[in-house]
Amino acid sequence: MKRLTLYLFRHLMVATLFVTAGLTLVIWLTQSLRLLELVVDGGAPIYLFLQLMLVTLPTFLSIVLPIGLLAAVLFTYNRLTMDSELVVMRAAGLGPWGLAKPAVLLGLIVMTICYVLTLYLAPASYGELARLEGMAKSQFSTVFLREGVFNEAGDGLTVYVRRRMNDGELQGLLIHDTRIEGKPVTIMADRGRTVEGGAGARVVVFDGNRQEMDLATGRMSQLFFDRYAVDLRVFERQLSERLPDARERSTAELMHADEIPELAPFKARLTAELHQRYTTPIFALGFTLMGVAILLVGEFNRRGQSRRIVAAVAAVLVLQSASLGITNLSVNNNAFIPLLYVVVTIPVLVGIFMMLRQGIRGRGTGHLRPTAG
Repeated sequence: MKRLTLYLFRHLMVATLFVTAGLTLVIWLTQSLRLLELVVDGGAPIYLFLQLMLVTLPTFLSIVLPIGLLAAVLFTYNRLTMDSELVVMRAAGLGPWGLAKPAVLLGLIVMTICYVLTLYLAPASYGELARLEGMAKSQFSTVFLREGVFNEAGDGLTVYVRRRMNDGELQGLLIHDTRIEGKPVTIMADRGRTVEGGAGARVVVFDGNRQEMDLATGRMSQLFFDRYAVDLRVFERQLSERLPDARERSTAELMHADEIPELAPFKARLTAELHQRYTTPIFALGFTLMGVAILLVGEFNRRGQSRRIVAAVAAVLVLQSASLGITNLSVNNNAFIPLLYVVVTIPVLVGIFMMLRQGIRGRGTGHLRPTAG
């Protein structure tokens, strides 16, 4: 029996790794398209792009793992059914719980991994991702300037770029700076480029003029230049003033949010985030129990169990959608938080009930067969 259990566990684990890796690569690809602009247009170093890609991994892996495990369970047990291996295992004495044991064990392992991700790694990753993106916006600000529109680069700073070249050069620049009260500055230049210096990244503009108006006296001063350096690192100051999002805060900080006065206005959001971290990993066990129950309960069909697989996938979509919707509602009203626990326990209870019912039926049938003979 142990060999059969190990055999099933090995197949489930390999399938889970492959499915999770495939889903992770797909999500990474969608993320890379957004982050690749830093390297292609902004001239950011490749190591910054790799860092951004790496820190995004824990942020979605806790969602991908339960789905990958469910896909592995459905694929593995359906293939074993079509190959009649499950029939042989049942004839060897393995009941429904014996067949489901490897999947449940793997589900508990994945649930533990998901708890580590959601409670510890994901919040740290969100914080590091925000820091790296803020640093990129500060040092490579021209990446975020769209051509042909007036870009709000920060409080009191508007930048217009007529055209952005492939080599990173900016053509047709207009910069309006009102950060110094009472002395607005307007800079017009034919072209510009981001350069690195000892104080960080600056935008150097060429062949233009700088106009400064003193509103108190009504006098305007004008300066024509061949080369002039402009500070556009406003994103760095915005990052330092920004309050961390609920997803960036540690679990310990969320648990003691009541003791921090400045977090009082965000108490509902922080509480919802905390309970979401508690409940989301349970889906790993719930999806596993639901998947094995749907495939192992009832009669076997060697032609496959496509209807049951479709039913399992539909149930997962409904549960995930319900969890997402309740989470959004609980952000504004914490009275919906108990529903989060209801949603994640539904697949666990349904799976256990179906397996227990099948086990009772199997024992009853086993007692009747010798008598009928």
